[in-house]
Amino acid sequence: MSQPARVHPTAIVEDDVTLGSDTAVWDGAHLRAGAVIGRGCILGEKTYVAGGARIGDLCKLNAAVYVCAGVTLDDGVMVAAHTVFTNDRTPRATDADLGSLRPSEPDARILRTTVGRGASVGANCTIGPGLTLGAWCMVGMGSVVTHDVEPHALVVGNPARRVGTVCRCGEVVAKADASGAIAPGPYPCACGRIVD
Repeated sequence: MSQPARVHPTAIVEDDVTLGSDTAVWDGAHLRAGAVIGRGCILGEKTYVAGGARIGDLCKLNAAVYVCAGVTLDDGVMVAAHTVFTNDRTPRATDADLGSLRPSEPDARILRTTVGRGASVGANCTIGPGLTLGAWCMVGMGSVVTHDVEPHALVVGNPARRVGTVCRCGEVVAKADASGAIAPGPYPCACGRIVD
């Protein structure tokens, strides 16, 4: 039987936030108006979710994750601590004449990022704007992602580059050789799955 979302008393959940059943929002988290969070999620302490961001069912965001406007996380996505999503390739604080601050609300410059179902993003990553991270991919800790990531790809580094292929269970089923090439699949996994 599902339960209503649980929200820590120090969390800020603005009006017009959708919270799915069995979701837990921990201390100091801030969910902006218009954010949509699915069922069975965990939003760790001091995590920020902007208005218009969409988080699917059964997602886990650890402490201090920053999810900006224009980001969609599909079902089952894991985002480790201190990861930052971005949405503007040419950010400025002011107009070109230094006459006034640019508004903080999303505008036409916002680029949309989608993280596919089952994907994992390691701690302290930066995800560039306007990207697609494919289903079941894995981004290694500390990586800076500047290009789309294929489904099941394992990427690491700054800028992130593909170094392998991972199964839905998370095990590495293929590694890049010295030249960076990965042998074509399909790849059998010890869990019994085949990764194409």
